[in-house]
Amino acid sequence: MASASSTPSSTASATASTASPRTSGVRVRFCPSPTGNPHVGLVRTALFNWAFARHHGGKLIFRIEDTDAARDTEESYRQLLDALRWLGLEWDEGPEVGGPHAPYRQSQRREIYDDVARRLLEAGHAYRCYCTPEELQQRREEARRAGRPSGYDGHCRDLTAEQVAAYEAEGRRPIVRFRMPGETITFTDLVRGELTFTPENVSDYGIVRADGSPLYTLVNPVDDALMEITHVLRGEDLLSSTPRQIALYRALGDIGVGTGAVPEFGHLPMVLGEGTKKLSKRNPESSLDLYRERGFLPEGLLNYLSLLGWSIAEDREVFSLEELVEAFDIRDVNPNPARFDLKKCEAINAIHLRQLPLEDFVAACGPWLREPHAPWRPEAFDQAAFEKLAPLAQTRVTVLSDITRNVDFLFLDEPEIDEASWQKAMKPGAEGVLRSARQAFEKVEWQADAIKEAMLAVGEEHGLKLGKAQAPVRVAVTGRTVGLPLFESLEVLGRERTLARVDAALARLEETA
Repeated sequence: MASASSTPSSTASATASTASPRTSGVRVRFCPSPTGNPHVGLVRTALFNWAFARHHGGKLIFRIEDTDAARDTEESYRQLLDALRWLGLEWDEGPEVGGPHAPYRQSQRREIYDDVARRLLEAGHAYRCYCTPEELQQRREEARRAGRPSGYDGHCRDLTAEQVAAYEAEGRRPIVRFRMPGETITFTDLVRGELTFTPENVSDYGIVRADGSPLYTLVNPVDDALMEITHVLRGEDLLSSTPRQIALYRALGDIGVGTGAVPEFGHLPMVLGEGTKKLSKRNPESSLDLYRERGFLPEGLLNYLSLLGWSIAEDREVFSLEELVEAFDIRDVNPNPARFDLKKCEAINAIHLRQLPLEDFVAACGPWLREPHAPWRPEAFDQAAFEKLAPLAQTRVTVLSDITRNVDFLFLDEPEIDEASWQKAMKPGAEGVLRSARQAFEKVEWQADAIKEAMLAVGEEHGLKLGKAQAPVRVAVTGRTVGLPLFESLEVLGRERTLARVDAALARLEETA
């Protein structure tokens, strides 16, 4: 396959005479549609393009495919930009960054596409098709019954002037179809190796709608040609369209749009959800918003997503983005489907949280310690108290949002009692343990080690090991059976508040006795 080369291209029109600055090297593109919230499969595609560009010292072109006015929204467009910036996947050319091939929103490039479609028609690389949807469906069904390929049958390929006039007189509005060259197309996929498509399996296809608006099948190859894209890394669901686009790249070169050089393709493996189904936007775990709201670190999420089809080493799963860029080779991507595992994603994120410098962890927790996430009164929050327990919390949280429930007992006027925890801890004998603990807490030096020794003595008094003895105290003070180390928590909470909560628990036990 011919390797892609660089050449000047137009920034405003496919026929403009003023050439843009020459570019060189690896140039990849990420071109999502602004429909709905970004999802993790889309992010994985962006990540692999970004890592490939950075590894080769090339450029990532961020392009917005917003030619579907019925589905595209400005809100989704803004979400895409915000998502990439939150993830740290900065682009070299594109919206709000600019570049020599602006504009980078396809809705702003209509004149270019109209001009290219006209020139393809004039050169015979495309033709007008007057077939109605009903006629197309009928012929597809007939082909299937006869055991023939059910793609477009070329009915309008060579219409006479009289046939065109008759269709026009009927009021038919034609689409524009690209004329496939009728030859076998072979290319080497960077992920899947050599692939061959025969003519009977790649029919002529639409590039312009009946209303004159361009289709994805036209606009992306045109932009690739004008923006000098050298490599196209995208999902395997688009693999079947690749031979069509290869033919179009060559035709574009024939009419002077780009060089006719074909980018190298790499089709990334499908990401599966439950069972064998593709992870789609309808899957709750696919939405990027979920991960932002729960407090995943961008580097933790990207680390996991990079493992969906690629690995840095057989025995290693956790690494930095810098290490990813250094090691990334598209030829190492596994073509087999990759399964999304939320638990594994969480586990990798937890490791990244542990690796943060403490001051960075404290800062990262900030949003989850304030409204609307925090259930306590704003004035009740004590930064110094939080920072005392932050080193212990850092080793226990999986996502940043976990921090709220881990430290809420410090800042709430009264702990939120989890009823299941209460029933589990407040078994017969719990009242006696609480009374003994209260007596010990009144006299002990208020430090974690001394509190622990006092609790050990209470356990011995009641014939209980430390874990059983401290359970009623933990629930009385924090509201739950699990949480941060108890004795360090009590030290920060203070003797007075600890005793008050033990008293409240005793009062409740007396009421229900």
